[in-house]
Formats: sequence, structure tokens, C-alpha cells
Amino acid sequence: MSFYHHDRRPNPRPSLRSLEVFVAAAEHGNFTAAGRALGITQSAVSRQVADLEAMLGVVLFVRRGARLSLTPTGGRLVAGLSPALADARRAVAEVANAQAVVTLSMLPSVAAKWLAPRLGGFVSAHPYIDLRVSASRHLVDFAAEGIDAAIRYGPRPAPGLVAHPLAEETVTPVAAPGYVQDHALHAPADLARATLLHGDIPEDWPEWCAAASVPMPSAEGPRLGDDTTILQAAIEGNGVALGRSHLISEDIAAGRLVAPFPTHLKARYAYWFVYPEGVEPTAALIAVRDWTIAAFAAT
Repeated sequence: MSFYHHDRRPNPRPSLRSLEVFVAAAEHGNFTAAGRALGITQSAVSRQVADLEAMLGVVLFVRRGARLSLTPTGGRLVAGLSPALADARRAVAEVANAQAVVTLSMLPSVAAKWLAPRLGGFVSAHPYIDLRVSASRHLVDFAAEGIDAAIRYGPRPAPGLVAHPLAEETVTPVAAPGYVQDHALHAPADLARATLLHGDIPEDWPEWCAAASVPMPSAEGPRLGDDTTILQAAIEGNGVALGRSHLISEDIAAGRLVAPFPTHLKARYAYWFVYPEGVEPTAALIAVRDWTIAAFAAT
């Protein structure tokens, strides 16, 4: 008759946390220092290591006062665990970093005249968010172009998008202070002796002149298209531009532009923060959305 001995002890299954604590203790050679690195107490580290030794049935450290020395068994275990834990940390960091990337589409003029002056504030508030700006004049295909969200200027966005209203705005003539002084622009009628710069906004000079109750000057000025270009031309003293309030606020505050007349025409369009329906926004995207809403409200 043969007798077989069956070891009925369960296979040891230490937790990942206990292995992490063991490796930290091995790296620091001290329970207190390991606990400080992990954000736990010295006694918690000691208890985790003692439980791991009991579970494995081995001695991992030789204790000499507060100092720890690895036993040969402990040395083998830490040599096997350290690369695996490093890979695990790397994988978690890659996923976390991917979640912290936000690609935001907007008009070039909005990027240059509204976002750029405020970018430092965003970075200070959210240093771990990798904000990537896609500046374009076309309506992006979110999925095809890898865009997470957009700041759009127009009527209410079409169905299929989560749309948060950001702000309405007004339109008013702006020019460099020196240009206003040199051409004695004191009242809207004085625009007859100014060069009018034309942009790409829906509201153009005839509409503003009608709101100000003055005839449209007969002289045609240059057509410059993009808002950034037309405002820069005005800053350089080349004429008077119609400026959208959210795009001229920084230039007016800095004294690069002035708005010489009281008439402000309400713009037809508004700003919206949009992203596709059916896509769960990441924490980073929510942070970008909330910061954008607050920043527009403060403009």
C-alpha cells in the first residue's frame, strides 16, 4: 500500500499592494522611508512585510535595528518583482496620460486672439492636461480627425453634438489710438475720412453704419478675410476694423486698439463648446470644458 502526502495549503496569492510595499522596503532599506515614499505609516509597511513573509513561509529581510538587509530569498524575489512593477507603473502612466490629452478645434482667430493670451492661466490651473489646439476654418469630423471637442462660432450647433453655450458678443469699430487721433475719429460720421478694413464676419460695415445711423462711406477698403489679419492691420495703423468683442478685449485692455464710438452691434452668432453625443467625456475634457466656460464668462 502506498501513501501519498497531499499538501492542502492554498497557493500563496499575495496582493499587488503587499508586493509593492516589499519592493519599496527593499529599495529604501528602511520601513519608515518606504512608508514615506508610499504615503503610509512605518507600522503599515512592517505589517505588510510580515504578512507577506508568513504567506510565503520565508524570511525576506534580516533586521538590524531600523536597517533592513535582504536575505538571499528576498533578493531573488525583489529581482523578479522590480521589472514587473516598473512595467505595471509604465502601463498605468501611459493610460493616464492618454486620458489627459485633449485636442480642441477652433477658428484660427479664436486661437490667436482669445485662447493664446489666456493659455498661461489654463496651464497653471491644469498642468497635467496636454491641451492640443487644432486651428482650422472648417467644421471638423471629430472621429476622423481625432478631435475631442471644439469651440465653435455660429448658430446653435446641429443635432448629434453636446453643446454648451459660451457667450454672445457685439461688433464695433476699432483702430490704433494713433490712427483715431490722426484722423480725428470722434463720431461715426468721421469714418468718411478713414480706411475701412473688411473682414469675414457676417456683420459688415453697411450693417454697422445702419445701426449707427450714418451713411456708408463710399471708399472701399482692403478685404483681408481672417479676423486675426484684419485686427493686426488695425493695430499697425492701417485703418479701422470691425472687431468682435471677445477677440478685441485683450488688445483694448493692452491699449493696442481703442473703440472710439459707442455703437455696438449685436452679433448674429455665438460661441459654443461642443463634443459628440454618445462619447463619455474624460475628466480632462470636462476640466477643459469648465475652464473654457469660466474664461469666456470672465472676458
